[in-house]
Amino acid sequence: MLTNALLVAIIVNVLASTIRMSTPLLTAAVGELVTEKSGVMNLGVEGTMLMGAWMGFLVAFKTNSLVLAILGAMATGAGMGLIMVFMAWTLKVDQTVTGLALNLFAAGASYFWYQVQFASFGRSASDLPTIQILDNLKIPVLGSLPVVGEVFFDQKVLTYIAFLLVPAVWYFLYRTKYGLRIRAAGENPRAVDMKGLSVGQLQYAAVIFGGMLAGLAGAFLTVGSSNRFVQNISAGRGWLAIVIVIAGNWTPGRILLATLVFAFLDALQLQLQGIGIQVPYEILLALPYLLAIVALAVSRTRALAPAWLGSPYERE
Repeated sequence: MLTNALLVAIIVNVLASTIRMSTPLLTAAVGELVTEKSGVMNLGVEGTMLMGAWMGFLVAFKTNSLVLAILGAMATGAGMGLIMVFMAWTLKVDQTVTGLALNLFAAGASYFWYQVQFASFGRSASDLPTIQILDNLKIPVLGSLPVVGEVFFDQKVLTYIAFLLVPAVWYFLYRTKYGLRIRAAGENPRAVDMKGLSVGQLQYAAVIFGGMLAGLAGAFLTVGSSNRFVQNISAGRGWLAIVIVIAGNWTPGRILLATLVFAFLDALQLQLQGIGIQVPYEILLALPYLLAIVALAVSRTRALAPAWLGSPYERE
């Protein structure tokens, strides 16, 4: 039977893990929000996160600089976003096909590149290449508060950035002229065109920005939480980020809430397995994805998706 002290420790651990595990999901989802607000549906988030994770790991291994690793991951994400928007806007290729192709490319290219770069290393766990990862950044005073301090104010710097992105992107989209233009590009690109503005430039900027954040989310998976790179380390988080945007009804605040719910379920199933709760672990692993299906079904009745989402605009 659990003692009160142990129960409190478990609750704190689950909540702290929820905040930590929400970092890549929230970062990628906020970037995808900006992308979709411009009218482009980027289904390549999974592949972009994977390439960001790989590049972050590679740069960290080669340079021993975590700052350069993060910048490298963001640059790689921007490159993936550039490919996506070039295909979607300039070539008018189907956006769904392009996103899926990017995911397939990333899955193969990242692991092939890894095998080439580290061919001289052994295949046992002790021989695999490793890197240093980010330490927790404990906020003075706040980090020393009981329970709250450990949960919210003793996290990685990328976690703080992820949560700060929510109000920053909200302000950008709804309180700035450029944010209004991006939203208009997704709602009524013809009106934007008639105003003498370039729909293409707005979509290029939005998709590249979304790619940068997806690359940053990928960097967290390696330099932020794991000292090794493994095949398909993104493990579906990119797809879940897209679901979170839909479940959050394309609004920053609701996206934050949806992210925390998904991350909490993930953290909870890990904790339950750790303390030996007799529930089939496959059911626990499926919990976040079952909720995702429910969220998608519910969101259909009240969706606030941009009117031109996924539809290429061509001047008449």
